[in-house]
Amino acid sequence: MDAITVVLAAFAGALVVVALALFVLWRRARRAALRNEFDRSTADRERLDLELTLAEQTSRLRIVRELHELVVHSISVLISHADGARYAASQDPLVAARSAAVIADTARATLADLRRVMALSREGEATAGPQPRLATVRDLFKVMRDAGLDVEFRESGEPIHVRQGAELAIYRILQESLANALSHGGEGTQVLVSFTWNDTGLELVVADDGARAAARREGLDPDEVARERVSSQDDDLAALTQAPTGRGLTEMRERAELYGGMLNTIVTPGVGFTVSAIFPAVRDHNGIEGVKLGTA
Repeated sequence: MDAITVVLAAFAGALVVVALALFVLWRRARRAALRNEFDRSTADRERLDLELTLAEQTSRLRIVRELHELVVHSISVLISHADGARYAASQDPLVAARSAAVIADTARATLADLRRVMALSREGEATAGPQPRLATVRDLFKVMRDAGLDVEFRESGEPIHVRQGAELAIYRILQESLANALSHGGEGTQVLVSFTWNDTGLELVVADDGARAAARREGLDPDEVARERVSSQDDDLAALTQAPTGRGLTEMRERAELYGGMLNTIVTPGVGFTVSAIFPAVRDHNGIEGVKLGTA
């Protein structure tokens, strides 16, 4: 009888232990489920916030573009009336006076549109600071080096003065190229940046070794990896003729074209990526549909 009692007691104790273990496991699973549900809810809220922000920014950008078109048209009217007033000044002073009045009214309306553009572009942002200049590219290189890039900079020729808009376009192309090198090549990617100046223009080249950097991070010999890489003739032809696409590259290409430039991108299999932006006449370019200063 005592043996049976001991067995029953042991069995009951085992049941209690099992029950406690199951309860602990259930509590852990419950907490994990609640945490996952919370994470999903947070992710959904963040996604909705991002979608709303994107929709708002898209709408604001559309308005800015419409106002920009109005401003461009108004400036064209200003130029036309200014040319007419200059001609009429020597022929009919009354006509010149009327043209001057139209110029003043159009200029006021244009200024108002420009202020609306600035208000929309700055809405929700901190007070705008000074735009970056080419004189500060070494600060940009320092930031990218701290982020993990190995940047080497070479400059040849005598730097020329360019308009601030063109200067900003060149800087942004350089900045985006370095950001792409870091994003796709990763830490340790070696980047050669070169500025080649002539009397009227600039050639900017940003060449990285992202593919070789990836091999180095994996402890492999980049030269051996490149030798072992097998590519067909079609692959090599595509690398030479098909320009990579993407929002960042499209924006860089548009910035270059705005100032009469041309942007080329080349993928070198087993090595990396190269961006080349050529501005043949950036010194005298006003950034309006390929028209140089003094020829409008």
